[in-house]
Amino acid sequence: MSEELEHEPVDARGADVGRKTVGGDGATGHAVTARSPEAGAERAAERSQAERSQAERSQAERSQAERSQAERAALEAPLELIEISGVIKWFDVAKGFGFIVPDNGLPDVLLHVTCLRRDGYQTAAEGARIVVEAVQRPRGYQAFRILSLDESSALHPSELPMARTHVSVTPTSGLELAVCKWFNRLRGFGFLTRGDGSPDIFVHMETLRRYGIAELKPGEQVYVRFGDGPKGLMAAEVRMVDSAMPSSH
Repeated sequence: MSEELEHEPVDARGADVGRKTVGGDGATGHAVTARSPEAGAERAAERSQAERSQAERSQAERSQAERSQAERAALEAPLELIEISGVIKWFDVAKGFGFIVPDNGLPDVLLHVTCLRRDGYQTAAEGARIVVEAVQRPRGYQAFRILSLDESSALHPSELPMARTHVSVTPTSGLELAVCKWFNRLRGFGFLTRGDGSPDIFVHMETLRRYGIAELKPGEQVYVRFGDGPKGLMAAEVRMVDSAMPSSH
C-alpha cells in the first residue's frame, strides 16, 4: 500500500523569513540594505554648510577682535594738543557749540558744550577771553580742554548788535509766567509756552536784548508780556524769573 505524502503550501512571503547570506568563507550574516545616493548627498551638503558657518563665525570673531584692538590702540594713543588763546566768537547753548577766534590767526576753533561742561562751565559769552588745548580734526581744530575762561571782557547783551525785526507789538497781557520751548540764537528767535494748551508766544532776540537777556535755554522760566503779532502771539517784554519784578506802571 503506497503512502501519499501531503505537502502543505508554503507562503511565498515566509520563504524569505530568516534568510541568511553566505559569504565566501561560509560565514552567515543578515542582509544589509545599501544607502541611497540622495541620502548621502544630503548629509554631505549638511556637513559642508556646517563647516562654512563655523568658518564664517571664526572670521567674524577674528575681525571683531582686530577692530577692538585697533580701537583700544587709537584711544591709548597720545593726543597731539596745542594751546590756543583767543576770544569767543559766538556760542549757542541750544545748538550745543560755538567758535573761538584764535589770537595767532589760525582758523576758528570749534568749542562744544560737552567740553565746556566737563570743565565746569555752562556757557561762554561773546567776547570772553579763553585759553584751550585743541586737537586737530578732519574739519579743523576743536577745543579738547579749557584752561581758562575770563568773562570780564565779554560783551553785555545790550552791547551786542541788535537784529531788527521791523515789527513792533503792543502788549495786551500782564506779565505771565512762561517756559522757553526752544530758542535758536543763530536764527534770532524762539518760542515760549504757558503750558496750558494756549498758543505759543514768539520771542525775538531783539526783545531779549532790550531787557538785558543774551539768550534763553529750553526749560528756562521767564515772565512775558505779549500781544498780537503778524502771525500770532508775540512777546513785547521778557524778564527773567530770578530778576526783580518790574513795576506794572
